[in-house]
Amino acid sequence: MNVLITGAAGGLGRAMAVECGKRGYDLFLTDMYEAALRRVQTGLERRFGVTAAVKACDLTKPESVDELLAVFDENVLRFDMLLNIAGLDYEGAFLSREREAVCRIVSLNDAGTLRITHAVLERRREGRPFTAVFVSSLASLFPMPLKATYAASKRFLLDFAAALRQELRRENVNVLALCPAGMVTTEKTAAAIRAQGVWGAVTTNPLEVVARKTLDRALAGKAVYIPGALNRTLSALGGLLPRTWVAGIVNRRWEAAQKKWLTPSNKPRSVKSVDIGKQEETQ
Repeated sequence: MNVLITGAAGGLGRAMAVECGKRGYDLFLTDMYEAALRRVQTGLERRFGVTAAVKACDLTKPESVDELLAVFDENVLRFDMLLNIAGLDYEGAFLSREREAVCRIVSLNDAGTLRITHAVLERRREGRPFTAVFVSSLASLFPMPLKATYAASKRFLLDFAAALRQELRRENVNVLALCPAGMVTTEKTAAAIRAQGVWGAVTTNPLEVVARKTLDRALAGKAVYIPGALNRTLSALGGLLPRTWVAGIVNRRWEAAQKKWLTPSNKPRSVKSVDIGKQEETQ
């Protein structure tokens, strides 16, 4: 099986690559960070004996994606699975972030994901089943004050995945939307989870478990996966309440958490001073 993974240099993307390596899948890994990709590549080839090709790519830039596609076409690469892992968030209220930082969330989470998905679907292997996974979020199921742009961008992916699944079901294509809550992918995400106290701890899921169960469910033809029994319960309960009530509850929770998390050293900065190559990973 040939698998393309975006956002593969760390966090959930790396966990997915390891899980695919355990299963003997051949991989093409992409991310913005070539050095980190090379380290993942070396580890996979040594541990599992699989083929792991890599190329750095910024999915927010059409010309960068075109360069990646040129590599696919030069080598006549065709795929059986696409794992759309790349995504980002910038913590903080909407007006606490510069305009272009907010827009970049949508540019990567939505436009970048559409860009690579369209290209890979055109390069899937003929006559074989194809599987696509979109990383949405538990946040996509609720209105999320203080994470409004991120949650809305993930809601787009959830709805898009459901629609695309129906469009392509007769073409032997399965589409799954993964909706995780917290996962420890970086030191910053770990700090954010700790700031949420008990709720952060009980809604967090191990990366390795999420990766394994996501692949199992995607290959079994499932449509949506919410890791964790508590998170599935919360999603069901949230659907029973008026959305204005949910927004108020979420706002109180995130206000308290972000007061702890967004200390002076972590408070939002102007996008002009942020190295956008060092994005805040969300998966």
